[in-house]
Amino acid sequence: MLPELEDVVQHGSAEKRAETLRRITTLFLDGAPAFNDHHVALFDDVIGCLIAEIEAKALAELARRLAPVENAPAKVVATLAKNDDIDVAGPVLRAGHLSDPDLIAIAETKGQEHLLAMAKRASVSEALSDVLVNRGDRNVAYSIADNRGANLSERAFTNLIDRAQQDGDLAEKVGQRTDIPPRLFRQLLLQASEVVQRRLLAAARPETQAEIRRILAKVTDEVGAKAAPRNYTAALAAVRALHKERKLTEADVANYAEGGKYEETIAALSTICAVPVEVVDRLMNGERADPVLILARSANFGWPTVKSVINSRPGPKPSQTVIDAAHENFERLTAATAQRVVRFWQVRQGTGE
Repeated sequence: MLPELEDVVQHGSAEKRAETLRRITTLFLDGAPAFNDHHVALFDDVIGCLIAEIEAKALAELARRLAPVENAPAKVVATLAKNDDIDVAGPVLRAGHLSDPDLIAIAETKGQEHLLAMAKRASVSEALSDVLVNRGDRNVAYSIADNRGANLSERAFTNLIDRAQQDGDLAEKVGQRTDIPPRLFRQLLLQASEVVQRRLLAAARPETQAEIRRILAKVTDEVGAKAAPRNYTAALAAVRALHKERKLTEADVANYAEGGKYEETIAALSTICAVPVEVVDRLMNGERADPVLILARSANFGWPTVKSVINSRPGPKPSQTVIDAAHENFERLTAATAQRVVRFWQVRQGTGE
């Protein structure tokens, strides 16, 4: 096509190769609408030779120019998409050229910036979404949940809903998707905060609002039944008697929690941590498990006991994702920090020693 092409490929400097690449690309773009497969394959080979050794800036420019072109050279596009530099890979990852197997292979091996670019594609298959949701960080999860062109499997929805237990913004994004299965939408509403529930209701289509109100009314009834005032008189008496006799231990708390004895679990935590029972009850019924971690760390409990206490809390059993996050937070929490917070709870209630 250009007389000096072979010499440039074999002996040209980086600057000369970049300039030649720019000219060849312009030539391709000018004729792309009229080119047949043979023409495109020829450009694919030529451009492929030119980009073998060229600086990232020139590759990024090439990616930006080829991304909007429907019949862009396939091998060149695939090479650009696999580049570690997101400025090079991003434009073609967001475009519609690559096959699903190619995209999935990239999603399974590249970093978060590459995953985010793929999450913003106009169309995302269920298979690709599964990988993006499984490997992606918070930004990727937000993007895939926001993307109405992304097809989400039930597995992807379940993963996002598990993560949304600790993330109200994600819960709102997932809940606003019209393709969420009804069963999973109800689960999302069950675990969502009141603020998120109100936002989902306000953002819903009129025909969906009645169903949301029905679910929320049922959820409120269920939560109300679970949150009915508890009488701790008997549990406190039994626990304090045991504490006076031989001093309560971590094993007692674990046994209460694992045995489904909620009142005794609360009474034991209250006694060991010197925090009023009504405060412990309120902390246990909170949206997050953090207060449980703080109480347990202040008393030098081990993780197995903490896990049992978390699982004994009222409401739906936490997912493995939530348990894993709690474990990680517990390992980072120091006893000194936990004890400072517990002292604050004690002083605020007038029970500090």
